[in-house]
Amino acid sequence: MKNREKRNGLTLVHTGAGKGKSSSAFGVAFRAAGWGLEVLVIQFIKGQWKTGEQQAATRFENIEWHALGDGFTWDTNNPEQDRLTSREIWTLCQEKIRSHHYDLVILDEINYCCGYGWIDGKEIADFIRHEKPSWMHMILTGRDAPTEIIEIADTVTEMKKIKHAFDKGINAEQGVEF
Repeated sequence: MKNREKRNGLTLVHTGAGKGKSSSAFGVAFRAAGWGLEVLVIQFIKGQWKTGEQQAATRFENIEWHALGDGFTWDTNNPEQDRLTSREIWTLCQEKIRSHHYDLVILDEINYCCGYGWIDGKEIADFIRHEKPSWMHMILTGRDAPTEIIEIADTVTEMKKIKHAFDKGINAEQGVEF
């Protein structure tokens, strides 16, 4: 494994309307953990929703997982509370990144927070540009990634929806979507 001084820390963005943004990021998390890297996952939307990936992560000593947020915010009754919660989570993210403890940081569903106007994409991009260690890998997920975040990223992947089971009335299935 490359030591930090020799590593090119990459910033990846997984965006788009298709399925697989978070799943792809979590695949990278498990890959990195398998190589002994310190991994941090912070979820902005999931709240206390139980997921298989979070349960799997407990089997690794080098994955720290925080499922935060107020749940599925498109059903919100209190957008001001969702904004405050997102700001608190963003503050936690900054603290964790500044600690220089982690080799890979995943900010899951942070792009949604930008789309809702709760966190400014420029603020996130400026933080990454100026404060993310050069050796740290980072993945930001969620639909509608802000232009500023796309511009500072090394790799951007847009997941395109061709069709989705939800369109046929099939709700999220355990083991596939969570």
